[in-house]
Amino acid sequence: MPNVVMEYSHSIEERANVQALLEDLHQVTIQSGLFEIRDVKSRTLRTHHWLIGDLDDSVGFIHVTVELLDGRSDEQKRALSEALMQALQNKAAFVASLTVNIRDMERGCFQKVTNF
Repeated sequence: MPNVVMEYSHSIEERANVQALLEDLHQVTIQSGLFEIRDVKSRTLRTHHWLIGDLDDSVGFIHVTVELLDGRSDEQKRALSEALMQALQNKAAFVASLTVNIRDMERGCFQKVTNF
């Protein structure tokens, strides 16, 4: 754990290197010291249809969700959120809406199988 998911409007690809941004977010998560390196998984989800307020799809967005097993303090999660936002702003400050959300997952309900 964790899963870092970067959702973004497809128009972002015209002005930003999405793979490089994902790599930055991945490294920030690793460098937080909260996780084993092998447990950090990051991916993107490109969105072709979205609405923001009354602007429809005329403005772009990036939303990062980090799902992690419960047990981290609020301070640790806040620091991770702030570091991820800084990485977003470093490469995508032109994007109209940048958001980060950290979500706890219950350890008792989480299942994992790895074969590497």
